[in-house]
Amino acid sequence: MIELADMIRELRQQLATALADGQGEPLRFELGPVEVEATVAVSREASADGKVRLWVVDAGANGKYTQAQTQRVTVTLTPRAVPADGSAARPVLIAGGEVDGER
Repeated sequence: MIELADMIRELRQQLATALADGQGEPLRFELGPVEVEATVAVSREASADGKVRLWVVDAGANGKYTQAQTQRVTVTLTPRAVPADGSAARPVLIAGGEVDGER
């Protein structure tokens, strides 16, 4: 199992790779909201702070957990590009140069 945070971190890296791969392409896409759905197992650490962790459960391993121990969660993420100069965040454009009439 992996932590939900790790799954979202990997998604961010994959989107960044797609953005870089599309540089110079004549067609580009505006990245809209990204909906992620996962089955997670909830665990609490035995330490003093008792941190709760959400672990993404592999579809094949889901049978190893009882229904009471797993939850289905949906997270909607709206990616925004934050320029290095600190100016306002903007929508992410996956590939290529700007096209007339493109949002």
